[in-house]
Formats: sequence, structure tokens, C-alpha cells
Amino acid sequence: QVQLVESGGRSAQAGGSVRLSCAVSGQSSTLFAMGWFRQAPGQEREWISYVSLNEGVTSYADSVKGRFTISRDAGKSTVFLQMKNLRGEDTAVYYCAARQYSGAVWKEGEYEYWGQGTQVTVSS
Repeated sequence: QVQLVESGGRSAQAGGSVRLSCAVSGQSSTLFAMGWFRQAPGQEREWISYVSLNEGVTSYADSVKGRFTISRDAGKSTVFLQMKNLRGEDTAVYYCAARQYSGAVWKEGEYEYWGQGTQVTVSS
């Protein structure tokens, strides 16, 4: 089993920055990659970013490309999401997720483990 705990969510002004963290524990050696998703009020959860844990290959949704950066620490026990130039539409609950196999990075169903989510609210 793998446990994921997000932190860092807070309120921020439009144009500001927030850094989210996702602490990974348990059988993390079985993991292939991590992702970040978000769910805005009244909307479906959407994929926003991905990183493979060994090669460090990253991918981003168009909505956040150039503003958000995903990374992992050297020990691969924490994954980060640095969010810059925030917009009102970035307001959402942000979830980290982990997967054991490669595949379609945006497919929610391919991630086996999920955190509880952390709220980010952007005001103008």
C-alpha cells in the first residue's frame, strides 16, 4: 500500500504563487509515476501534471503549461507542484495521485493511489 498526503494549499491573489507538496509513504518503490489533478466547484476532476519517478519525464495540461512546474525530490518521497501566475480559474481542490505502471498520463482510472486533496483559492 501507498499513502499520499498533500499540503500547502492556501488562499492567494491572482498573479501570485503557491507550492503544493505530496508526501509519499508506504511501498513507494512500487510506483512508476505521480500526477496532480484538480477539481473545481461543480466540475469534474481534471488532470494537470505528471512526472515519472525514475526518469523525471514531465507532462502538463495546456491550461497550466508554462505556469505550473512539477518536480520530485532526490529521494522520490515528495512530489511538488509549483504554481505561478495564478488565475481565478485555478481555484480548486488539488489531488496528488500515484501509479504503478506507464500508460495514458491523463487517465484518472490508471492511478491506483490518491491523496485527500488540498484547497487552493485564488482571488482577484
